[in-house]
Amino acid sequence: MTDRDARPAGTRSIDALTEDFRGRDYIADRSLMTAVFLALELGRPLLLEGEAGVGKTELAKVLAASLGAKLIRLQCYEGLDVNTAVYEWNYPRQMLEIRLLEARGEAEQATARDIFGSDFLIRRPLLQALEVHDGVAPVLLIDEIDRADEEFEAYLLEILSDFQVTVPEIGTIKAELPPRVILTSNRTREVHDALKRRCLYHWIDYPTAQKEYEIVLARVPAAPEQLAREVVGFVHRLREADLTKVPGIAETLDWAAALLSLGARELSPEIIDETLGVVLKYEEDIRQVRGEQSKRMLTEVAARG
Repeated sequence: MTDRDARPAGTRSIDALTEDFRGRDYIADRSLMTAVFLALELGRPLLLEGEAGVGKTELAKVLAASLGAKLIRLQCYEGLDVNTAVYEWNYPRQMLEIRLLEARGEAEQATARDIFGSDFLIRRPLLQALEVHDGVAPVLLIDEIDRADEEFEAYLLEILSDFQVTVPEIGTIKAELPPRVILTSNRTREVHDALKRRCLYHWIDYPTAQKEYEIVLARVPAAPEQLAREVVGFVHRLREADLTKVPGIAETLDWAAALLSLGARELSPEIIDETLGVVLKYEEDIRQVRGEQSKRMLTEVAARG
């Protein structure tokens, strides 16, 4: 059996992968699914960039479910280091082991291996992704890599190159099944070219109104069609405004669900003003839109049909 035959059926064609994602309520265009397919086919990490809330993290979750694989997530942030991302030693357990050796009178004969073995290793996400034993390569999500320091980004290059980690006291730990790697970036800073060269790349933009409408119906199926269209139309109008932070798909879905829970069947100026805090997250943006501006926007959305 070849590696190609061993892959799950959902990875054998772009169309099959697209339909599998759609069945899990992730509506994606063909260019994105082509990038996912090629990342699986070539065994390359996939770097997804785009504004917050466009579905980058969700894609990794859906991919893991589609492949029947474990999702391992590393959330990046400033100051992220090897101890948090890869491994660290379980010092309390090591101290306990030392005391037990002393109690048994074996302390003098003990070696470093007695307290620096794999049993005392705390495995963090990157090491976990290399040590999967269920026969299915995991999906490793390295989320918001742009928030990590450049030093950590450089360290990550080594792991993504050979999918191995060297622990000085133990040796080199190499993945038998390299993980499927998805990296995401909100582009708060540029990711280094060396890391980009290791990866396939795709920019996820805000969806078209029709695509976002399909997403709302898939993720909030109880929403009336008229309400879904008006919500999508209004959010697209907000994205044209000069706001501190325009809403993403996540806010569209939250807003549709919130309006549905309030029993709304369509948008009105009153219900918009009452629920703007669901879709906009800055006070100055809410103040700018609320009142006469929201009425004008709703009129424009109705005129566009």
